[in-house]
Amino acid sequence: MIFYDCSTAPNPRRARMFIAEKGLGIETREISIAKGEQLSESFRAVNPRATVPVLVTDGGIVLTENLAIAAFLEARFPEPPLMGRTPDEKGLVLMWNAIVEQQGGAPIGEALRNSHPAFKDRAIPGPSNHTQIPELAQRGRKRVTSFFEMLETRLTESPFIAGDVFSLADISTFVFVDFARVIKMRIPENNTASLEWFQAIQSRPSANL
Repeated sequence: MIFYDCSTAPNPRRARMFIAEKGLGIETREISIAKGEQLSESFRAVNPRATVPVLVTDGGIVLTENLAIAAFLEARFPEPPLMGRTPDEKGLVLMWNAIVEQQGGAPIGEALRNSHPAFKDRAIPGPSNHTQIPELAQRGRKRVTSFFEMLETRLTESPFIAGDVFSLADISTFVFVDFARVIKMRIPENNTASLEWFQAIQSRPSANL
């Protein structure tokens, strides 16, 4: 297998943490988004959509989405389980993973890509160029505020995002919350349940790769 990573981007970090939590050693190739390497002919021969992460399986299948990579690795290497054991747990993990992608990851990306000079005319990932829209950056920041509120409510009810055990949903949430620093947003000081959860996940070895 070959894993195409980018050490500075959130979505590859999610896959990198998942791989680490599984205790796997997979050949890794670094793709620098800062240098535009995702747009190179050699990488687009691997993934024409010009996005990372990518996992090329030992069967030659090219997986270009986090959920696909996680599902493949979970099926191939079921221990430790990161996507639930029972039908209820599996459903909750996928539900919460989708919620945090839509309500956390998406608005953080929206705020960053529509405001940072590095993303001028690159407001949407992929091979096509798109102009920044400042109003989307403002909306994104408002949505992130709501995301932090939703997260605090959830973590006063549950020790982990999807239930009683650490899962893919915690990986996604942690990475998005940590990446929110790029738009100068952090967990509010009064959100004690969220801060305790964040510190616990941050102490895991996979969070420091």
